[in-house]
Amino acid sequence: MKLFELKYLRRIDLRVLCVTLGLMVISIIVMSEAHSLNNIEEIIDEPFWTPLALSQLKWFGMGLVVYLLSASFDYNKLREWAWILYVVMLFALVGLFFTSESHNVHRWYRIPGLFYVQPSELAKLIVVIALSWYLEKQKNNSYHISTAFYAGIIVGIPFLLILLQPDLGSALVLYPIALVMFYFAGLYSPLVKLMTAGLLAGVIIFSSILTGIVSYEKIKPVATIFMKEYQYQRLDPDDYHHKSAASAISIGGLTGRGWRRGDYTSGGWLPASQTDSVFPNWGEHYGFFGLVFLLLIFYILLHLSFKVSTVAKDHFGQLLSTGVAVYLAMHILINIGMMCGMLPITGVPLILVTYGGSSSIVTMGALGILQSVYSRRFMF
Repeated sequence: MKLFELKYLRRIDLRVLCVTLGLMVISIIVMSEAHSLNNIEEIIDEPFWTPLALSQLKWFGMGLVVYLLSASFDYNKLREWAWILYVVMLFALVGLFFTSESHNVHRWYRIPGLFYVQPSELAKLIVVIALSWYLEKQKNNSYHISTAFYAGIIVGIPFLLILLQPDLGSALVLYPIALVMFYFAGLYSPLVKLMTAGLLAGVIIFSSILTGIVSYEKIKPVATIFMKEYQYQRLDPDDYHHKSAASAISIGGLTGRGWRRGDYTSGGWLPASQTDSVFPNWGEHYGFFGLVFLLLIFYILLHLSFKVSTVAKDHFGQLLSTGVAVYLAMHILINIGMMCGMLPITGVPLILVTYGGSSSIVTMGALGILQSVYSRRFMF
């Protein structure tokens, strides 16, 4: 059996490719608006292809190659590679602690003269693959507590290693991925119910503090027993990043300030405007209607992604496509939730819009795996 069969590229869902390209265009527009000039007329006269836009185009070019390779790759082979990929991932995550710190964290490998690699981005996808393999293997024993225990270990080890980097955002993405996959695999019911209750409780508590329903100062003495001071500060409803994100969105109004006229974002008032904060960045420039358009594109992408799990020909394909679809959905929901002041800011990227290589390439690989499952749906 060949690893790559280009004939299957004719069977992929072209709607997904069109939506993906649309998000890439939006991202490059956002990157093109990034600059270091102060005079608005000079900014408008800048060439479209700024260094940041060109760099993002390079990542997207590499991502498209990965997408096509993943789509033509037979996803069934991932069964054989699941544990190899998992062990390599663990070594990569452990190895980070033997590298020099960057911004007081251990998250990246630096390839001299080339770029930085963030293993936690790829780890999320590998966990989906490993879980899909294990849960399919234990299909007839899914209700046993031992199956739940080992499935928890598969998720728990990379969760802790990523959390220790520290990278709370990437670690938390693994939680809903595992929960949804456990549910669809029919895993030990008490565990699924406990995880669901924990997730709902966490979201309610975080949102209540961030929106001022629960007093930030009054609950602080109790919360800091379980959290470090700097971690709890992320729940401050008066946090500058949250306030500036809300300001950028409100300044945009209905139609936005227009092409390269986002004075608030361009003036440096919005932190991480090309990475974590691309959503309010886009909102200032193109307003409420621009945000609705962006959300509509994301909705179409997620709808088509979850649909793959309904047409997959086998249990492994169903679990794999479900896990990948949740992986995509969580990045979108968490990032937008952060920027709308409903969740603490933890550095989760907005897929295919946020600037960066690791996230873009892994996301394209994940979309390619979905298309591999989709294009082989009629094979028996």
